[in-house]
Amino acid sequence: MLDIKFIRENPQIVKQALVDKCLDLDIDLLLSTDKKIIQLKQAMEAELQKRNALSREMPTATDARKAEIKELSKQSGQQAAKIAEELKPLEELFHTLMEKTPTIPAPDVPKGKSDAENVVIRQVGTPRTFDFPIKDHVDLMEMHGWGEFKRIPQICGTRSASVRGELLQVEIALWQFTLNKLMEKGFLIMSVPAMTFDAALYNMGQFPFDVESVYSLPKDNLYLAGTAEVILNSLHAGDILKESDLPIKYAGFSPCFRREAGAAGKDTRGIFRVHQFTKVEQYVICKADVQESDKLHAFLLNNAEEIMQALEIPYQVVACCTGDMGAGKYRMNDIEAWCPGQNRYRESHSCSSLLDWQAHRTNIRYREAESGKVKYAYTLNNTGLATPRILVSFIENHQQADGSVRIPKALQPYMGGKEFIGKE
Repeated sequence: MLDIKFIRENPQIVKQALVDKCLDLDIDLLLSTDKKIIQLKQAMEAELQKRNALSREMPTATDARKAEIKELSKQSGQQAAKIAEELKPLEELFHTLMEKTPTIPAPDVPKGKSDAENVVIRQVGTPRTFDFPIKDHVDLMEMHGWGEFKRIPQICGTRSASVRGELLQVEIALWQFTLNKLMEKGFLIMSVPAMTFDAALYNMGQFPFDVESVYSLPKDNLYLAGTAEVILNSLHAGDILKESDLPIKYAGFSPCFRREAGAAGKDTRGIFRVHQFTKVEQYVICKADVQESDKLHAFLLNNAEEIMQALEIPYQVVACCTGDMGAGKYRMNDIEAWCPGQNRYRESHSCSSLLDWQAHRTNIRYREAESGKVKYAYTLNNTGLATPRILVSFIENHQQADGSVRIPKALQPYMGGKEFIGKE
């Protein structure tokens, strides 16, 4: 969420951000509610001062005056209780409205209403020209028995699949390769649970905006997270960190779950869009400095690009427009992998800077070394690698005429030196 002081001083800037991000929030109602709360708290403070003054007078007062003081204190207490009752719904409304305030996007973020208006920044790698009829990932998986697309959905529902045999070896190798890569980059790698309380989802910013995409376990008051970022963001909730400890870099490895609400009819074939997947997520906490944040954003993006280059998958980097970046994002870049079976680029990574938007929600702060001042930290995140989605572009790009799939050199050490899968 934004700082209320910033909103008071810059209401038009916030209103414009809401328009640019296609969000609906009544800033005038927020500010009028804020004003009423301030007035009522001032009235509450006045009643408290009145009662304190009466208490100080009590020891030296006459009996008649003591009776009068008791009555005045009683009336003051009743008035304070009345003010407290008035405050409660206003504070609840204020908190609800504040949760929906957006980060102001970076000045160079393209304006637009949907992903159709995202801007391609660069393309890396040349899509391969095949001299044989290509297969898409489903055909390749069915050819080698690498997937189960019939029985698993009957048991587990739609958008469910099983990766098998050598392709599962590839999937595990991809996780190991990515975790090692990020560990070399200074990340603390860690496993992360998928289950969490709703507070973590509010802290991260998925709630209240995107409740429909999250699986709930109402009997246990728990939810299934769609990314390790949900849990990683709350690891330091309420902490005041040392500036010398920043940046903190986590690489969270976790099962992830998404209901894919609103995706009816999209990507129903194969393993591109499934309800359960596994992801390595990069997450960073840094000091409150835009230049530092931009530097780390480039670092996170480059890590993902290096992974894609090592896997020899052509890709493009996209600047997400304001309407596609979500309420909390200051800057957002997607990496889209080339998928020959679909003859187009598809999202594989999403890199975001949120400035102090998440930190305000989570109360993550740090103390400046020189001034001793306590500030809200900045946070960033990016995909390291998500499976099974990446397997789509992996096997389609590296398929051979005989249906086998070549293993890039960078991954061969994690495959016991194997150069191909699907060879008879």
